[in-house]
Amino acid sequence: MFHHIRGDLAAHGGDWGAQGFWALVVYRFGRWRYSVRPALLRKLFSFIYKLLFKLVQIVTGIELPCEVRLGKNFVIDHFGGIVISGYASFGDNCRIRNGVVVGLRRVSEPCAPEIGNNVDIGAGAKLLGNIRIGNNVAIGANAVVLCDVPDNHVAFGVPAVIKPRKALACTQT
Repeated sequence: MFHHIRGDLAAHGGDWGAQGFWALVVYRFGRWRYSVRPALLRKLFSFIYKLLFKLVQIVTGIELPCEVRLGKNFVIDHFGGIVISGYASFGDNCRIRNGVVVGLRRVSEPCAPEIGNNVDIGAGAKLLGNIRIGNNVAIGANAVVLCDVPDNHVAFGVPAVIKPRKALACTQT
């Protein structure tokens, strides 16, 4: 657990005050509690986790249940309005911003997105349903993604339009 927390702190630039970091600390605690063997102690830790989860949810506006599978270097850039389904999974080096929803398309179908490595999700984006987001993908702000996005692509718009990702050249004037 502490190894992951150190990694989360490094991913957030060493900023102890980052609200995304604190949501991840509670997430890591929630995952760790499953490894506690005495059932009575595990139930005590589960109660503490539920209190901390609700506190983080109220204070930061981030809903990150411990059932989500997260890769290394997961970063929550900004707080507020972030909802992630417990069925979702993220690869390594993913970044999300405020207002992002990663969840179910229909309540009757408990399938959430599977997100690859090096994915950048813009503010207000919605990723819904049983979809796969490939590696090295950028999801634009306020995009609504309802279908698979292949590796090295960009998704933007409502509903999302998917285009190949081109190398961006930055020019200074």
